[in-house]
Formats: sequence, structure tokens, C-alpha cells
Amino acid sequence: MFELLKPILVPIHRDGWPFVAGFAVVMIVLALLWAPLGWIGAILTGWCAYFFRDPPRITPTRAGLVISPADGIVQMIQPAVPPAELGLGPQPLTRVSVFMNVFNVHVNRIPVEGTVANLAYRAGKFFNASLDKASEFNERQAIALRLADGRALAVVQIAGLVARRIRCDLKPSQAVRAGERFGLIRFGSRVDVYLPDGVAPLVALGQTTIAGETVIADLAAAEPARHGEER
Repeated sequence: MFELLKPILVPIHRDGWPFVAGFAVVMIVLALLWAPLGWIGAILTGWCAYFFRDPPRITPTRAGLVISPADGIVQMIQPAVPPAELGLGPQPLTRVSVFMNVFNVHVNRIPVEGTVANLAYRAGKFFNASLDKASEFNERQAIALRLADGRALAVVQIAGLVARRIRCDLKPSQAVRAGERFGLIRFGSRVDVYLPDGVAPLVALGQTTIAGETVIADLAAAEPARHGEER
């Protein structure tokens, strides 16, 4: 019986419990005022718990694989200069942008094994995260990872239109493994991955990714960038 319930009884991220508790209190108050309002509160409480779900993931462990840091849709693949505050230079790198809507899991995961070389937070605006200008103007937490071969890979958490809190638990010089949880963004957002020079993405525009599971690039592959079509 427990195995049957495992897909339903998904753990909730610790950051979500205060929100779930707050929604539950509101639900009780609404129910005391008028029973139908209590049902509305129950639905909102359930949605809040659903938003902060933190399901386990099975991460491919072969060295060199770059794993998606976020659940969502690959919305942009294009050359772009990494955030200046990371100090990775002015050369454009291939940027893979994964957009998360309010129904996606919002727990973010490390894309590749390495060491945290730099962390930089920058306050900003709250444009829709699906817009290209969100990379430049929105609130963001930028992370530079140093890989075993000396190359660097950047991950950027970007707040969206309704996102108002970016959490990043990483520390400078921390050793990390692909698939490990490192933070989350509340209520709609985007995560950008800047691949090392010469590395082509193995996902296509519009593809759905799963954090900690979907391979978005292979550091050792010579395969050209992939393209896809709706079928």
C-alpha cells in the first residue's frame, strides 16, 4: 500500500511548511465564518503544499553530463554573456533557459559535479521570467561552478513576475554533485545555465525538463546542438 501512495505522498520542502501552516490557519478561519469558504481555503492549502513539493529524483551519474537544474520548459537557447558579477569574462556562451510556471516543482538542483567558485546576488526588477530581458534586469542569484578539468559553468536563478524570494544554500568553495538540491525560487521563475565554451546543448526549444534527471548537455560529446519539433 505504501508503494502505491509514494507518488502522491511527496515530501514538502522545509521552506514551504510556514506557508502551508499559514494557509491552513486561513482555511480554518474561513470555515468558521462560512463553510463554503472553508472549502476554498482547503483548495488553496492543497495548492500551497503542491507548490512546495520536493520529490526524489534519479540523477544520471556519468562524469561530464550536465543535468537540468529546474523543472520546466526550455524556452531559450542562445549565446549570451554570463552575468558580469561572476567574473567569467565577456565572451558569449551558450545559455539554456528553463522557465518554471507555478505548477512546476521549484526546488533547484546542481547541474554538474564541481566546486562553487563564485556566488553573486543582485537585486532587480520582476519582469515576466519568460522574457529575454529578465536575464539582465530581474532579481537574480548567480553561481559559478569550477569543473574538475578547470572549465567553468554558470547557473543563474532568476525571479519572475510573481516570484519574490530566491533561496540559495551554497557556500564559496563548496564541493557539489550533480542532482543535489541547492535552493528554490518561490512562485514562478527561471533558471539559466551557461555552458562551457564549445559545449552544445542536448535539449531542444520547447522540451520539458526534469530537475536532477534530464541531461541538457555532455561535456565530452562532439554532437551538434539538437533540434526538435512538435509531434
